[in-house]
Amino acid sequence: MKHILIINGPNLNLLGEREPEIYGNRTFEDYFQELVHQFHGKCVLHYYQSNVEGELINKLHEARHMVQGIIINAGGYTHTSVAIGDAIAAIQTPTIEVHISNVFAREPFRHQSFLSKNCIGSITGLGLKGYQLAVAYFLGEDA
Repeated sequence: MKHILIINGPNLNLLGEREPEIYGNRTFEDYFQELVHQFHGKCVLHYYQSNVEGELINKLHEARHMVQGIIINAGGYTHTSVAIGDAIAAIQTPTIEVHISNVFAREPFRHQSFLSKNCIGSITGLGLKGYQLAVAYFLGEDA
């Protein structure tokens, strides 16, 4: 059975509270439980969140032999962290970049990602559903 890791970066622990007009009013923990239920018996989902860049890199390194797919929303680090992009490039685990908001409809600095070129794909602007679509992709399913 496939193991898939979802990694969320800074401020995503505040989903449900933070800027609900952009990010909605659900906590990620509640949504994650929905994903676990939806994909029960098809894969094992793991979840990790940190506001610290180095901890995100450590988790990518640690997971490289433990999971068959990684879904990452690096939050603001997407636009600033060469190191997280390098960490994704350094591992062989297929990785999909997800963003809840449409970063291309926001401030110009959010239009650049240091992760995308090292990911197999990016999903942006579809809300929390982007995570579901990424899991379905790893499982070879239509979402």
